Amino acid sequence: MTTAPRPAAELSADEARRIALRAQGFLGAPDRRAGVRGVLRSLGQVQLDTISVLARSHELIPYARLGAVGRPTVEEAYWSEAHAFEYWSHAACVLPVEEWPHFAFRRRAYRDRPHWGHELSAGAYDKVIDQLRDQGPLTATELGGAKNKGEWWDWSDSKIAVERALMYGEVVVTERRGWKRVYDLAERAIPQDLLHDDLDDTECVRRLVRQAGEALGVGTRADIADYHRIKAEQFDAVVEASGLVPVTVAGWGKPAWADPAALATEPRGRHRTTLLSPFDSLIWERPRTERIFGFTHRLEAYVPKQKRIHGYFAMPVLAGGRLVGRVDPAREGRTLVAKQVSLDGPKAVPAVAKALREAAEWVGCDAVAVERVDHPELVPELLKALS
Repeated sequence: MTTAPRPAAELSADEARRIALRAQGFLGAPDRRAGVRGVLRSLGQVQLDTISVLARSHELIPYARLGAVGRPTVEEAYWSEAHAFEYWSHAACVLPVEEWPHFAFRRRAYRDRPHWGHELSAGAYDKVIDQLRDQGPLTATELGGAKNKGEWWDWSDSKIAVERALMYGEVVVTERRGWKRVYDLAERAIPQDLLHDDLDDTECVRRLVRQAGEALGVGTRADIADYHRIKAEQFDAVVEASGLVPVTVAGWGKPAWADPAALATEPRGRHRTTLLSPFDSLIWERPRTERIFGFTHRLEAYVPKQKRIHGYFAMPVLAGGRLVGRVDPAREGRTLVAKQVSLDGPKAVPAVAKALREAAEWVGCDAVAVERVDHPELVPELLKALS
């Protein structure tokens, strides 16, 4: 019988919250010299999503940490100079190119899968590889069309083939063009010193567990494993060798691990006040968000309109290291419209107003309008703060 390792530290819930905020880039002065690429390297991934309200989620992530960095600058930082690639991590994510070797375990797993949701026609795979080799980076449309004439999942042969090559690692997504994936050969897009599958599965997972722990600061088994969608048993097999240290956190009720560097100094500095994408790694896992912030949040984009409570793309508002409300935004011309504002009492009004003003300026709006507030008595105060 083995005994659990002795915790390296006993943390209060408040200490754990502050460690998590600093690790995710929301506490302390942001590293503006490293910019968007620094944010990506620190987080280890930035999730992509089709929804675009203020901006797409992968643009909102650096904005939330750095402030009003230009949107073209964000795209250039991700997709130029072979700095990043897109692959399956927490979901479809932008990843620093340095992480390519660490996903060899996932590429091998995809190659070994016994079946797929789409049948691959004979010759289709080699055909798309030849097209990319001869013509350079191409979208699925340029490869021959993404769909047949059926529903959205009725992919064409070329789309099936190139997506399979993407999973295998022979093809890489090097950018999004008009939200379409742009595919290229890995041998051309990935630097030669990184283009290998030399690491065995255990070492790949060990490194990703360490990276996730550093990005989160402190987390439970589920928190850390979920960061790159690693299986719980894979986490268990490598956590002792990962360099993360066991800790206890008051009120969590579950074992936790922390980045030892995060324990070495007290988290201090300026707090960001900002709107957060629901796909931000600070809050994307609901149980962790509830545990750290006492805040229950659910993306309601896929909830029938009549059943929504906070709105289609309600964005939590972070201020003073707390989640103090939600805003469901939209854009009408040069006006940012807060279709619904949910406030955690009167103290939240200045922070929500500040977050709305900054977001409006970032996306090129010169006015903010408010449609609904869950506390109607706070509407005059909110409008005054916005003006």
